[in-house]
Amino acid sequence: MSAVNSGASRRARPNSGARVRRPLTFKRVVVLILKIVLFVHIGYIVLTSSFILAYKFVNPPFTILMPYRAIGYGWKLQKPIPIALKKVPLYVRSMLIAVEDGKFYSHFGIDFEAFKRAKEINEKVGKPLYGGSTLTMQVARTLFLVPEKSYVRKYFEVITALELELILSKDRILELYFGYAEWGKGIFGIEAASRHYYGTSIASISRDQAAKLIALLSSPIKYNPSTLNKSGILRERYAYLTRRFVASQVASPDQSALSAAPLGDVEPGMDVDSNTAQPTDSSTAAAELSSPESATTDSTTTDSTTTVSTTTVSTTIPVAAP
Repeated sequence: MSAVNSGASRRARPNSGARVRRPLTFKRVVVLILKIVLFVHIGYIVLTSSFILAYKFVNPPFTILMPYRAIGYGWKLQKPIPIALKKVPLYVRSMLIAVEDGKFYSHFGIDFEAFKRAKEINEKVGKPLYGGSTLTMQVARTLFLVPEKSYVRKYFEVITALELELILSKDRILELYFGYAEWGKGIFGIEAASRHYYGTSIASISRDQAAKLIALLSSPIKYNPSTLNKSGILRERYAYLTRRFVASQVASPDQSALSAAPLGDVEPGMDVDSNTAQPTDSSTAAAELSSPESATTDSTTTDSTTTVSTTTVSTTIPVAAP
């Protein structure tokens, strides 16, 4: 009888070698989530840093944006034509920095003032029209991310921008921008854009043609150099570039008072048209954005019935004489 009881007790006793599952508690869930987040961050940083280090010496064969456009949109892609920065005319480089990121050569990849300015504009507009991205952040987005508007994408954009600044020189970052930025449906890089729209190299086009290409960057999918006048925002950019780099006294009729660069970096995927994308309460927007607390120098850009004030940007690379 005792032998039977002993055997039964052994069978009832849990196997000491078996793994006992602990109950799922809130603390364990939080720890698990933190581990996953840490793993994703480490994996992303290691992967992107490896590619960026390689891009210090070689040009990317493609970017994440390219298959995204080809597969997701069915666009036929033209092969990008990477170009050495020294082959891009100095005034073209100055144009880009003047309208997209005036502090490019002085910031570390992030411009918090641009974030604040973009937030103020977006609140007046009522939609995330501006992202406050620097040129470095735009390169990060082009190389490794997709142009879908979300705070998660913006967060990883910031991380990648810091990696780019840490590993690459400013000139190399600018070189990658000119080589791979989106300039139309399936068109990547300024050299490919110049050949597509004007039939010649970027080094051979006129200053006016270059101004149109740079102005187009805010909305290269919906517009092209011959139709950019249909967008108020693109008209502003083109008028500013024309006056500053082409002919100092030339301006479109509705931009005669424009003295500072329009805001750059319209968020990708936005249907850019200042006739519908400006604040509805224009007087309040202009008053708040032109206050001493938000800007030291401001300008007013007008399109039909609305007004938006933007701050002056400073170009820190030499500007070629017109």
